[in-house]
Amino acid sequence: MSSHSFAFLDLPDGRSLVGHGPFVSSASPPTGGAAFYRNDFGLTAPEPWLVPQHWEVVGREDVAARIGPVGEPLSCTWLPPEASDFASVFQEISAAIRTGAFEKTVPVVVERGTLQEPPGHRLLAAATGSSEPLLGYGFSDGSSGFAGASPERLLSVTGGVLKTMALAGTARTEERDVLAVDEKEIREHEYVAQSLVSKLGDIGHVRRGPRGIMELGSIVHFHTPIEVDLAGDESPAQLVRRLHPTPALGPLPRTPETLGQLIGWRRRLGTPEDFGAPFGAILDGEFHAIVAIRGLWWQDCDVILPAGCGVIEASRLVNEWRELRLKREAVKARFRL
Repeated sequence: MSSHSFAFLDLPDGRSLVGHGPFVSSASPPTGGAAFYRNDFGLTAPEPWLVPQHWEVVGREDVAARIGPVGEPLSCTWLPPEASDFASVFQEISAAIRTGAFEKTVPVVVERGTLQEPPGHRLLAAATGSSEPLLGYGFSDGSSGFAGASPERLLSVTGGVLKTMALAGTARTEERDVLAVDEKEIREHEYVAQSLVSKLGDIGHVRRGPRGIMELGSIVHFHTPIEVDLAGDESPAQLVRRLHPTPALGPLPRTPETLGQLIGWRRRLGTPEDFGAPFGAILDGEFHAIVAIRGLWWQDCDVILPAGCGVIEASRLVNEWRELRLKREAVKARFRL
């Protein structure tokens, strides 16, 4: 990969791991030091580990300086997504739910944009400096890349303890009190939380925290923390396959058939292959991975902004379309686009 490649991931302790290219791809992580984990939504990458030429751990506020200045805001012309394309997929999903094939799944809509000039590393730099609970992430080779600030941690493993979360159920910040009693949103969240607990029960002692509300500026989500005291040694790749995709981004039940059907819907709507996929890093034996959402994907001047929504039996098309726009607007504000 290019010597001008960069990657970064915010760590749970307030610092960030920064990797400088060229990166060497590997099927397994190094025994020491640091490497990034990048895979697609279907976890098909044969060599998902990216070992940087050199790396450093810095404060979140110092990442942008390592990558390069953000500079003036980029100008982008956006092409709104077609509601009819999403409506067609939504109707197919609703029919599949009625037949019992799914309880929940997560279609994705993309908005496309054209920048006035190639961004270089500026979009990557714009994703840095996040504050908790957001976790910044990104990779760029100078002409293409992806970056964002994700509210969803897939997992962290430190000292024999795995931490993850259920993050599902969305509303505008001013509708926080309504979200707290919204039966549809609560049900969607419980699908995710209960599924995670069941997937983790055979690898250690599971502790589920209380459901709360995560505040993210213009939007809020239901959030439930989950911890596991691991009983054995499962590799980072094994843990990723156990958890990804959670019902927050994937199908419930999760089978090869339902996952394949979701990937088909995603591709029909033009979703980047690694949107919603795990992006992580191993650092001195500790592994951290986020779910790659709330971000941008770009190639030269072409930009893609994806957003997903959880669809269950009680979902209504107009409400989901509104939620998708709410999420995209939050990303545009983040990148000043």
